[in-house]
Amino acid sequence: MGVAIRRATEGDRADLVRLLDEAFMDDPVSGWVFPGLAHRRRRHAGLMAAFIDISLSEGYVDITEDGAAAALWLSVPARPDGSAEDEDDDGPAQLRAAVDPDNERVEEIGRLTAEAHPSDRAHEYLWMIAVDPARQGQGLGTALTQPVLDRCDREGTAAYLEASSDRSRVLYERLGFTCTGSGIALPDGPTMWPMWRDPQGM
Repeated sequence: MGVAIRRATEGDRADLVRLLDEAFMDDPVSGWVFPGLAHRRRRHAGLMAAFIDISLSEGYVDITEDGAAAALWLSVPARPDGSAEDEDDDGPAQLRAAVDPDNERVEEIGRLTAEAHPSDRAHEYLWMIAVDPARQGQGLGTALTQPVLDRCDREGTAAYLEASSDRSRVLYERLGFTCTGSGIALPDGPTMWPMWRDPQGM
């Protein structure tokens, strides 16, 4: 039986924040950004909300009809000069100021992932994919991701993501992604894996 998927709207924001907060609360990268559990419980949802707001305004969010899983995507244009972002756009610092001003790691992870992000080719960026912890392992992540990857294949567009764990890296490898380097080693923390997928079947 197929999984019903639709494009999320602003009306889904509260449900999306709750979903991402629960799905990533125990993620190793979230644990590094917010190393204390009590602090994480206070601030983590604010970071997830910021990610959702950016995705809803600058990209798109696909969600299963039952709200059990969602994928945040951004369509990234090529920058021929190789720059990762506009010089006037200090997104990581702005995100830190809005979410957790005293937490340097909110800004640091933004800078580290921006430095690793390819900029010379247009691509679809799978920023985050969240599945309700009670529904993980049921194929919802693949069901959400595959339609966008199929469109990428039809249109000759690449895709990119950062896997936050070895488990997710293996999943993305099954979908055609390959690691682009040795990974993003967070200081005294886990390694994130930048992964690239060229269009397939062309």
